[in-house]
Amino acid sequence: MVKIVSIVRLLVAGLVFTLSIPSLSSATSVSPDFVSLAKRLTPTVVNIRTARMIKPTVRMQRPGMPSPFDNFFDDFFGQLPQQRPHREQSLGTGFIISPDGYILTNNHVVNGADEVIVKLSDGRELKGAIKGEDEKLDLALVKISDKGTFPSAELGDSDALEVGEWVMAIGNPFGLAQTVTAGIVSAKGRVIGSGPYDDFIQTDASINPGNSGGPLFNASGKVIGINTAIIAGGQGIGFAIPINMAKGIITQLRDSGKVVRGYLGVHFQPLTTDLAKSFGLDSDKGALIASVEKDTPAAKAGLKAGDIILEYDGKPITESNELPRYVADTPIDKSVKIVVFRDGKKLDLFVVVAKLKDGENSAAAKGGSESDKLGLTVQELTKDLAVRLGIKDSKSGLVISEVKAGSTAEEAGIVPGSIIMGINDLHPETVAAFTTVVSKLAKGDVVRLLLKRPDGDVYYVAMKVE
Repeated sequence: MVKIVSIVRLLVAGLVFTLSIPSLSSATSVSPDFVSLAKRLTPTVVNIRTARMIKPTVRMQRPGMPSPFDNFFDDFFGQLPQQRPHREQSLGTGFIISPDGYILTNNHVVNGADEVIVKLSDGRELKGAIKGEDEKLDLALVKISDKGTFPSAELGDSDALEVGEWVMAIGNPFGLAQTVTAGIVSAKGRVIGSGPYDDFIQTDASINPGNSGGPLFNASGKVIGINTAIIAGGQGIGFAIPINMAKGIITQLRDSGKVVRGYLGVHFQPLTTDLAKSFGLDSDKGALIASVEKDTPAAKAGLKAGDIILEYDGKPITESNELPRYVADTPIDKSVKIVVFRDGKKLDLFVVVAKLKDGENSAAAKGGSESDKLGLTVQELTKDLAVRLGIKDSKSGLVISEVKAGSTAEEAGIVPGSIIMGINDLHPETVAAFTTVVSKLAKGDVVRLLLKRPDGDVYYVAMKVE
């Protein structure tokens, strides 16, 4: 609607002309009433404080060759005292999604907690019980109980969200309770290397440590995202899990405390323009299968390495990272038609989706492979990923994108962002090759990795296979 902001009368040759001048701001959307939104929505947002007992840790050596002076210093100064058991506390955010006290937050906010304390906007502190956790999507469901009902947030439609829309975040950054920030949607579908189901909303609304698990509201006051990640050193760059990805997870966590996902059994990678041309495909839309695991739904359906998946269950594959999400959301035992490009022509195949087991990835994760044997996740390094991880010297190869908490990899001092230069004198440069090497390792085997840290330091590390 064009607003009439002024009436100008011009006197020309004794005649009076009345001109309507449209507002210059009428072409742009009016910003939301953030004051009213904050008053209405703040009571639905909670602060979460967790505590857990930390066991004693032993003195660790720097990875690499032992120094001949180590024994000398140990004998001269004596062994360093071990750290005593202590309680570690952390802060996060959550939001109430039902009047009976169910709260949605990030899994990393409450994971491993011995105690969860939820502080409401009115100052009350209640004990929270973890009802379910989903490590892959980084979501957790917490339940609080008290007399009466709780104010709850309404879930919106993140698929309808447009880049440029106003959004508002409420959270607990740096322990500053009930902090309200606003901005716009900067981008959708961001892949940041956090796991198999990367599909983040990027926003410039200020998000900082402590905002994790908090809601991202649209201009109507509906939750369209869960604030989850930031870029270290970045300003005005925050990421939220789309709420539509969480809706089905919430139901499963509430009903059973765990999440069931579909499984195919393929490892795939992004399809570049050059790769597409090499296969005779005139488009780079699709997911390229790098390998197919034995005795899996994909193998039984006849999928092969080199197949390019163009369509899954009627949904076109525009970006390769869409595939694991589609597979994960598929009901178990459902027969799904997959359209692949093979030998210069399209081929229809039908696959019966199986249940994803712990330690497996639904399709597999966007060119990455998670190895429970080693406790780490690897991805093929791209230029964009190198920039995000701050890797300057390497633009290709395999990069460790995640180290599982409590794993032998973490105990060995391996950190995300490290480049795998070798494993037992082999030099895999693709996820498929790495998976093949790891699959041949048995529990208790000692594996040797040659790694390059993000700071450029190259070293060997040896650890036992879990």
